Amino acid sequence: MAKPIREITIVGGGTAGWMAAMLLQTGLQQGRKVKITLIESPDVATVGVGEATVPNMPRTLHQCGISEREFFKTCNASFKLGVDFTDWNRDRNGKPISYINPFARPPAIGTQQLGVYYSDLGAGALDFVQTFSPTVDLINACRAPRMSGAGEFDQKMKIGYAYHLDAGKFAGLMQKTCVAAGVNHLRDNVQDVELDERGYVAALHLEKSGRHPVELVIDCTGFRGLIINQALKEPFVSYSRYLANDRAMAVQIPHLDKQKLEPVTRSTALGAGWSWRVPLYNRIGTGYVFSSAHRTDEEARAEFLAHLGPAGKDAEPRVIPMRIGRSRHAWVKNCVALGLSGGFIEPLESTAIHMIDMGVRWLTTYFPDSDFAPPLRDHFNRLTDRMYDEVRDFIILHYALGNRTDSQYWIDAREELQVPDRLAELIETWRYALPGPLDLPSSILFDHITYQAVLLGKRVYETGFARGKLARGSRLDADKWKTYLGQVRGQVKQAVGAACDHRSYLAEMRGEITPGGAKPAQPAMGGFAMPQATVPLPGTPMAHLPKAPPAPDTLEDEGASLL
Repeated sequence: MAKPIREITIVGGGTAGWMAAMLLQTGLQQGRKVKITLIESPDVATVGVGEATVPNMPRTLHQCGISEREFFKTCNASFKLGVDFTDWNRDRNGKPISYINPFARPPAIGTQQLGVYYSDLGAGALDFVQTFSPTVDLINACRAPRMSGAGEFDQKMKIGYAYHLDAGKFAGLMQKTCVAAGVNHLRDNVQDVELDERGYVAALHLEKSGRHPVELVIDCTGFRGLIINQALKEPFVSYSRYLANDRAMAVQIPHLDKQKLEPVTRSTALGAGWSWRVPLYNRIGTGYVFSSAHRTDEEARAEFLAHLGPAGKDAEPRVIPMRIGRSRHAWVKNCVALGLSGGFIEPLESTAIHMIDMGVRWLTTYFPDSDFAPPLRDHFNRLTDRMYDEVRDFIILHYALGNRTDSQYWIDAREELQVPDRLAELIETWRYALPGPLDLPSSILFDHITYQAVLLGKRVYETGFARGKLARGSRLDADKWKTYLGQVRGQVKQAVGAACDHRSYLAEMRGEITPGGAKPAQPAMGGFAMPQATVPLPGTPMAHLPKAPPAPDTLEDEGASLL
């Protein structure tokens, strides 16, 4: 009989290491007693993956017993209602297109998809998202997805959201949570990895602490892949034939307007890549993801600073080389790679933290004994491969459907980079029909509704992509569509009026003002009820989560970041 694993060793701190420790401590202690030791080098700086998240993060905070009030205050967090894409495509007059990819889902109009009505009948000056969600209007008005006085994790307004956060401070908050729960934290350097006769990791040799025996080791050592790639020689599968961007530069800048705080991540296309903008409570995280084949670091820096304008005065962006792709297998022998050591895809859709989260949850589900049964490992690896390929393909879509011709980068992104066969087939299908629920081989994070938001947001059906009308012979009821639009816009107006100013609500949660110090513009109402609020996520729905824990009295910590 195989013995149960009694100790997990995590190598590396930062977001990946501490999230792994936190979720394992929460998930495993329900049924077994496992000691968790995290070894963090005092000499290696973390990249600080992720300042923007996806809508599973409230669930994660809930389940791990982290107060949302403490989270907002400690991590200078803000709300994220979606991603704004600007100038990734041009309209028929050559003007930049801007659209929001939201955390909301359109309802059907009778038996027909709302997107078909929108594409074939139009909606006047409204964009696609405005026909079913208040997201765009809330962003334009700088409103939170809650009313003044709403408590932790409140979803009465039924508006989907994620967070922006300071990655370094978030790692510090998770560290404090883990250590308080009993995680053993060692500040030490790994000098050597000892393998046994089977090629499994037998021990780590530490600079100060000496030999540390290993049962199961989690590699969170970043792009180095100290254990998975260097010690175990697991090959790295590059995505460079699909995605050109391989470098980033990041910087923090101040808010120029101290009153307004946008609840949105912005992704603005530049000459050889794109710039992110993530507004936190106290400052803005921004950067440029670019292709070294099209810009030198110096050229990219000059272009990026010109894009920032006065806000970038005296800014000194640091350059971060990116290893785009994944380890061939994330689980090899008795080692599981999470975070950057497992793989990384450019941060266009803020998926890095989510992929760490899902990797730990799957490990908890398929947790091994000391025999490391191959079926558990193989199934975990299949799920992980699917997730990486799903995210890769969704990112590729943004470039493959671009229509810019003003720089060689955008021409190459569309014409020279490879598109995986299954995605290429789907793109051809979508010339004739909107993405549907039977189309995608995997929808761990991005389902057909998210693909619709990109195609309709880019307005590809207006700029030569479509092969005829999407209705395909179905009769669309123009009167029903007009009535629906009138109703939904009335609800949007109500929702925006009821929502609290974003900065003011965060100040309430941080304890800086009392509720009522920022009153909603109109009386509170019962929530935006037309569509469902959030993208489908694995695990426990928000409605079934336990009551939020009381906010602790203390806070603290610090960091840097790649979106």
